[in-house]
Amino acid sequence: MKTVLGCLLVVLAFLQYRLWLSDEGMREVWHLGAAVETQHAENAVLTERNAQLKAEVADLKQGLTALEERARHDLGMIAVTETFYQVVDTPYRAPDDSGTEPKSIQAATVP
Repeated sequence: MKTVLGCLLVVLAFLQYRLWLSDEGMREVWHLGAAVETQHAENAVLTERNAQLKAEVADLKQGLTALEERARHDLGMIAVTETFYQVVDTPYRAPDDSGTEPKSIQAATVP
């Protein structure tokens, strides 16, 4: 009887080891659970992106406002009734070693 009980304890210990400590046991289940949660989060982000893209496609198909906005932003287009102004900033140049400012700056700052 003692040998049978000893064998059963050894088998139980072996099964517990495989369940809790081996790569095919609970560790694998925990890793897979974390992977599933990560995939659910990624799917939620992609679902939101798909909804935004569907709304944008529907807006582009229905109205001209979205199309006009897209043309203005992506292609730099302007309407026929509008006037285009381009403001160009001149880069600031540091003063020379002589202590005087460059001529282009002096001309701009003279009262």
